Amino acid sequence: MKTSLFFLPSIGRKSDITQGMAGFRGDLYGRMLAELSEQAVLADDLGYESINFTEHHFHIEGIELSNNPVMLDLYVAMQTKRIKVGQLGIVLPAENPIRVAENIAMLDHMTGGRACAGFARGYQRRWVDVMAQQTHGIHGAVPGAPKDIDDANRAAFEECFQIIKKCWTEEMTSFDGKYWKIPAPGTPWDLETTDKWGAGVEDGMLKQIGVVPKPLQKPHPELFLPFSSTERSIRWCAAEGVVAVLPPLHPKREEFLLDVYADASGRPRGEGVAVLRTLIIADTDEEAQALAEDSSTFARNAWFEPFGFGRGLEDPDTGIRYSPEEMFKSGHVLYGSPDTVTRQLEAIRERLPVDWVFAWCYTGLLTNEVMLRTLESYATEVLPRVGG
Repeated sequence: MKTSLFFLPSIGRKSDITQGMAGFRGDLYGRMLAELSEQAVLADDLGYESINFTEHHFHIEGIELSNNPVMLDLYVAMQTKRIKVGQLGIVLPAENPIRVAENIAMLDHMTGGRACAGFARGYQRRWVDVMAQQTHGIHGAVPGAPKDIDDANRAAFEECFQIIKKCWTEEMTSFDGKYWKIPAPGTPWDLETTDKWGAGVEDGMLKQIGVVPKPLQKPHPELFLPFSSTERSIRWCAAEGVVAVLPPLHPKREEFLLDVYADASGRPRGEGVAVLRTLIIADTDEEAQALAEDSSTFARNAWFEPFGFGRGLEDPDTGIRYSPEEMFKSGHVLYGSPDTVTRQLEAIRERLPVDWVFAWCYTGLLTNEVMLRTLESYATEVLPRVGG
């Protein structure tokens, strides 16, 4: 079983966050980077598959201070040897897809082929609406958003994704979409140097562009879609060869989405799908649960529930939400003693034929000592028992 790490780097403990405006504290940001470095080096030594960062902006509250995941990727990669680095994910409706293609290709070369590529649609209107206003006028789309907002967000996401793949796989590229025209119509280019040594020009007008460098990995780095929780998203992942990373969902929803991916892709059930789980290991279950109260539970209640992310834990037939006790026993969370986390991981594998777990790591909210203990214990005490 492969395990990747999903970091949402907060820049303070719960006590720092609740004092207010923690995002402005440079001392906390510096501490987060130093702790992240130590955790990344240990994860590299222990054999974890990859480290991945989210993208968010304007987080003055101090939670998820990760506004440029590619820069964090490079920061980590320069201190490690073999672990892959990626994003879960770059929010495409608020980005220039050509810049995204260039940045990840550069990252791939600079890391010796260790880049992963994860993309997301974006749900926080505070920043998506600001960052996308001159690009697409697209809004953030929370779960249950009005259909027109959701459809426009998805359309922009899928168009950007297609452009990125073309930039990576085609020598010379053109694209005529709703949001992007590549090249921009009527662009003159009569440079003699291009006539001699380049391409893409007809009768003095630019007809194609060549995006360079191409990724070191061919045809491109492995692709991921985080928080995949709807049939439409899963079918898109299956059609595009993208690994769907499922957040904690009600078992009925998980089973259904695995069936959808297998049916749409023609691959064995569970292949191409990963699950996301909070990971905290301590000496006892009680200690781990107390740590979770100040990290994952705190962040969930303050930051994720208001955006509707708990809806996926509701039974699709009855509307009854999966209880914390049920989540603990079924492996919807991975926290407790090493023995307990082993049983939780085994419960996942008994229910779901997936061989990839993304461990949700609350660096910053958890102390560096707890994070290091968790990473080492999982790799040395838990995974060997379940074939990892």
